[in-house]
Amino acid sequence: MSENCNGNCSSCSANCSDRAEQDLRIPAGEFSSIKKVIGVVSGKGGVGKSLVTSLLACAMQSKGNSCAILDADVTGPSIPRSFGITGRAEADETGLLPAESKTGIKIMSVNLLLDSEESPVVWRGPVISGVIQQFWKDVAWGEIDYMFVDMPPGTGDVPLTVFQSLPLDGIIVVTTPQDLVTMIVKKAYNMAKLMNIPVIGIIENMSYSVCPDCGKHVNIFGESKADEIASGIGVPVLAKLPIDPSVASLVDKGAVELVGDKNLDKAIETLERM
Repeated sequence: MSENCNGNCSSCSANCSDRAEQDLRIPAGEFSSIKKVIGVVSGKGGVGKSLVTSLLACAMQSKGNSCAILDADVTGPSIPRSFGITGRAEADETGLLPAESKTGIKIMSVNLLLDSEESPVVWRGPVISGVIQQFWKDVAWGEIDYMFVDMPPGTGDVPLTVFQSLPLDGIIVVTTPQDLVTMIVKKAYNMAKLMNIPVIGIIENMSYSVCPDCGKHVNIFGESKADEIASGIGVPVLAKLPIDPSVASLVDKGAVELVGDKNLDKAIETLERM
């Protein structure tokens, strides 16, 4: 390794044989104490990853834990809207201050730094990666038991930055029942394995719909693939979440904390055992 190495392998032309051995994790700021960091990932967009992140944080908070969400989906942030949080983040002598939801979940998102939540984020990968690192080290998070990192879809710059820079205790992979998703899940799993990040389990979203008249489960997107996928990569299925119009309505109203999804019981028990 060159003595001038700055740890940024993406812009380096050197052939460092021990590059994989580098620990690029960034320590949290002076005013942050975070016990567990859980990444919520998906190999593709549109699977409800941000919803799952929000529901996990709400469920853990309701158990008496102090929870936070770092919204790393910089170009498509939706976490503040789900919690009904508007306005801009503030700062004091300790650093940038996260917003707080009605139940006390601490949240930081690029939408809290923009003049308008509808303003597009037209930034290149290195700038976005730098913002994620700042959210981790420059925000005064305080005492946090569980931080959930809502990651953008895919295996590009930002997921790589999160995997390398944050001390992840594990990731949860969000999927849907379609056949295509099997390949996508394996991409996310293989990336985590490459980066030595534990995969806690799989949550299948939009798994089924419940008929309001007879209560029958209807597989709108086909038969569930979660058990098959999970068995193939050796991880548990943590939950199968239904399509529920009432959940969508609450999220649109900024009231995701009122959902109270009991389908996440196994996921919560697994996180509490970590």
